[in-house]
Amino acid sequence: MADDPKRYSWFYRNSLTIVFLSFFLITLLGQTLTGWKESNEEITERGGHEIPLSIYLTSGHFISATFENFQSEFLQMGLYVVLTVFLRQVGSAESKSMEGDEEVDRKPVPRDDAPWAVKKGGWILKLYSYSLSITFLILFLFSWAAHLYGSWQEHNLQLFLMHKPEESVATFLGQPTFWFETFQNWQSEFLSVAAIVWLSIYLRHRGSPESKPVDAAHMETGK
Repeated sequence: MADDPKRYSWFYRNSLTIVFLSFFLITLLGQTLTGWKESNEEITERGGHEIPLSIYLTSGHFISATFENFQSEFLQMGLYVVLTVFLRQVGSAESKSMEGDEEVDRKPVPRDDAPWAVKKGGWILKLYSYSLSITFLILFLFSWAAHLYGSWQEHNLQLFLMHKPEESVATFLGQPTFWFETFQNWQSEFLSVAAIVWLSIYLRHRGSPESKPVDAAHMETGK
């Protein structure tokens, strides 16, 4: 018999999302306030005037710093969703088995409790079948573009404060600043994925769905 989620409180049913969103909002607030202070220090050091928080929230400094992190996270998750379909790591809790189909490989069946898209079928079902990776791709592209815009705006602000002419976005893309910001975030995300994939072969955390059972053999693949 399937477990009835309504037996539990709303908070318990959604606690994982709520807690992580709370962490996100707290750290975003910390980033905003400290970034505002740092930006004003840089502006005043170059002879400019401090800006209010409302203006800072639309500045290149804030937009670049925020979406610089967003885009690397969405890229990481999107690639992870797609590559785990095809690639394997023997012994990892994060990998599918070496051979054979698993529950996630089954063809969708329009049961009574199936999502609307499954019951609809056709191209809607086809799109829904890959909606998670598609959504991560869209979020990544949007965040990448926002990071580029913010970084470009901040770059031109620094040029203005130094009494130099502004540069076009194409010129800015040919310089190392934006790509340095981008690659330093991407590499950290790829390392973190490699770490959880490999470390879950040999290490355990009892009760976590990201870990194999404590008594599972090291070369046992999957959860």
